[in-house]
Amino acid sequence: MSEVQIIKVTEEEGGTRLDRWFRRRFPRLGHGPLEKMVRTGQVRVDGGRVTSGQRLEPGQSVRVPPLPEDANQDVSVAPRRVSERDANDLRDRVLYRDDQVIAIDKPAGLAVQGGTGTARHLDGMLDALRFGAPERPRLVHRLDKDTSGVLLLARTAAAAALLAAAFKGREAHKIYWALVVGVPRKAQGRIRAPLAKLPGHHGERMVVDEDEGVSALTDYRVLDSAGDKVAWLELEPHTGRTHQLRAHCALIGTPILGDGKYGGGSAHLSGADIARKVHLHARTITVPVKGKILRVTAPLPPHMAGSFRFFGFESGK
Repeated sequence: MSEVQIIKVTEEEGGTRLDRWFRRRFPRLGHGPLEKMVRTGQVRVDGGRVTSGQRLEPGQSVRVPPLPEDANQDVSVAPRRVSERDANDLRDRVLYRDDQVIAIDKPAGLAVQGGTGTARHLDGMLDALRFGAPERPRLVHRLDKDTSGVLLLARTAAAAALLAAAFKGREAHKIYWALVVGVPRKAQGRIRAPLAKLPGHHGERMVVDEDEGVSALTDYRVLDSAGDKVAWLELEPHTGRTHQLRAHCALIGTPILGDGKYGGGSAHLSGADIARKVHLHARTITVPVKGKILRVTAPLPPHMAGSFRFFGFESGK
């Protein structure tokens, strides 16, 4: 075991969540052990107790308790090595870039952060998007692994703090497109159903729980439909719960096409020549950034574009 360490947060690390800070500096430390150390007060920031989601500021002191020797590896300073193929693909996916923000079109199937059994993830590739800047970009929100579309990155600690405040204060507006199996009874509506995590052998799921769940609110609108088989929905989440849109669509009887986790067998159409992937896409984000309104739109991913053509939906692009 290592000794207790007191580590100063660098300028580059400012705005980073505590759990992500640990993940970058101590990549072999598991999520479970870290959460236990935070919960029991072994991890402290400037001498005070914290949560794993607290954002750090440059100059703060993080108390790191004794860690197993294989976890005690500091990797925060040196840029991570990113394969040329991954780096080129990420750069080709940049939708917008200025000195504060980068917006990328995240592909379906790429996890945003690492975890158990996830070695390849966006957070491990962000050095490819420095574009000569001294700091690596920072994640300020997330998309599910199976969801494609607009993802914002902050290029500085100040930008990270502003964007985090915009998301927390619900000043950021996100529009998703989804294809769902079936057609909602109402052409537009609001889904208000609290969600709670349900652990399982195949990963956690979100379930409606009126007693223990956290509030979750989604507006939806039917943009088109193919008979009573499939509908094209515009979804606007007003809260940011894990798997919120997937759980809410399943709740109203129209699971997202390809989403077997929440729709089971009913999320797949037999006899249809369409990809068996989750058809959920973060289409647009609108957010205030330093006195201006930034609006970024991502084109449909190939599997959804193919399904749109199959059902005769006109998306524009």
